[in-house]
Amino acid sequence: MSYTTEAEEAGACPHLLSTFTDDGVRSDILQKYRTVVSWATSRSYESQRPAKKRKLSTPQCGSCGIALSRPFVCLHCSYSGCWSLSHIQGHLSEAGHHFCVDAKSGSIFCSECDDFVYDAIISDVYNSTTLALEEKYTSFQVAKKRREPFRPWTPNDKDTEALDGATSLPCIGRRGLLNLGQTCFLNVVLQSFLANPLLRNYFLSDKHNHRLCSRGKDCTCCEMDTLFSEVYSGNEAPFGPTTFLSTTWRASSELSGYAQQDAHECFISALNQIHATSRGSTKLSCICIVHSTFDGLLQSDVKCKKCGNVTTATDPMLDISLELKGKIGEIGRNNTLASCLRRFTQPEELGATEYSCDKCGRCPASKRLSIRKLPPVLSFQFKRFEYKSADRSSAQKIEASVRFPASLNMAEYTTLVMKAQEGEREKGQKTEGSYPSSDIGPQAMYEYDLFAVICHDGQIDNGHYTCFARYQDEWYYFDDDKVTHSSLGACLKSQAYMCFYVKRRLDYKPYVTPSYVVAREAEAIKEKEREREREAALTKEVDDALLEYVTVRRYLA
Repeated sequence: MSYTTEAEEAGACPHLLSTFTDDGVRSDILQKYRTVVSWATSRSYESQRPAKKRKLSTPQCGSCGIALSRPFVCLHCSYSGCWSLSHIQGHLSEAGHHFCVDAKSGSIFCSECDDFVYDAIISDVYNSTTLALEEKYTSFQVAKKRREPFRPWTPNDKDTEALDGATSLPCIGRRGLLNLGQTCFLNVVLQSFLANPLLRNYFLSDKHNHRLCSRGKDCTCCEMDTLFSEVYSGNEAPFGPTTFLSTTWRASSELSGYAQQDAHECFISALNQIHATSRGSTKLSCICIVHSTFDGLLQSDVKCKKCGNVTTATDPMLDISLELKGKIGEIGRNNTLASCLRRFTQPEELGATEYSCDKCGRCPASKRLSIRKLPPVLSFQFKRFEYKSADRSSAQKIEASVRFPASLNMAEYTTLVMKAQEGEREKGQKTEGSYPSSDIGPQAMYEYDLFAVICHDGQIDNGHYTCFARYQDEWYYFDDDKVTHSSLGACLKSQAYMCFYVKRRLDYKPYVTPSYVVAREAEAIKEKEREREREAALTKEVDDALLEYVTVRRYLA
């Protein structure tokens, strides 16, 4: 199906389609559009730097001359005008031009349709242009290096040959899971894994093939590969993860048996087992699929109230557990994910018995947590269960509702932004409700989208887990083997126990050879050297024996 046919079926603007039939005109319009979007995006980043902001010139309307905070630019000529006084519309009509672009949003206005219009090619150009500029103006949060440019995958001759011989299968990816005896806690965790785009891409890319794995049984990565193979096989009948359950039991004795278990404990256990059975997993700087997906970094800053000395420590994190109660034990009526995160990153007072300063000894201090490195996938757990004793059955559940958004900006909870805000407060500048303008990068660095929610009904010993998950733009509700179409609204009204967000724009780093490959290659080189040494020793032994034999023969002669 051609682009024009697909666009017509999607209800695209017929005037834009007609214009794009001329390759020359199409190329000129796209280049002009790219230039306008690039200028507007660069200007927004440059304006965040006070020194640069004073040097930036403001465009003016070509008709009335007023300064334009939101210029509209004609895509056929160099004219830019204001929207409020209709000067841009008047120019399009008088000059016989059809399209202009809102420089701030990238939206296209068609004078013939008298409306803003959508086009897939325009959208792709906008996304690629803004992404390239984000990479240019963004450094990594930990290593002060520029981001690696995103390069879309294009198949080479080998890939094309493999794809030509491949069989296309339906990628529905929605399949209920059988309850094997109070195993709903496992089912919802597996459904969240199935909806996770990074895990999905890894296992469907055959990065761990259970048929070729040499570990044998009790390999959780093999179970994950089998799970994805079954769910994406096209079979819509419910699947029973029996081998996954038995592997989990053998790996985690605390989860074994048919009693109701905690989904969060199952989630952490599964991540640990996937990490342990991943190829090349290490204890430090691991690049396995678990750490590449969920691994972030928490920073703890303890400040002495006597001398101001700050002690900093960092700890890895795979998820964030959030309290629903305040400092004095009260449960908020209007709990939100944002309020829980603010509570998580608020300074905590430490008594003289809890902290010892390197300079002052024991004295009061304040401790504050922040996120030093954001992971590609954020996992939140709301602490709904209170354990007043070692007996798990005595746990009390907090039934308070928590509102959480479909999209989340994590900027204000990061170490980078918190330090910049603190610096501006020391200068006497107000920072409440705003972000500092220096070196925090574009907001796209911090934006996440919701893709799965685990819910819990009832108490810990007799409750039931269900799950909402997003597939493309559609939401579905998973209740063990039952899968029903749902909506984002229903998901946001649910009583969430765990929420999963994926980063809208991923950070890419230059390719480095995995440590296990380097170690394997180094070991192969050493083995060759040892083999040469053995051969040399054997040759020397033969030569010595031959020399001794000749010497003896001469002596006897």
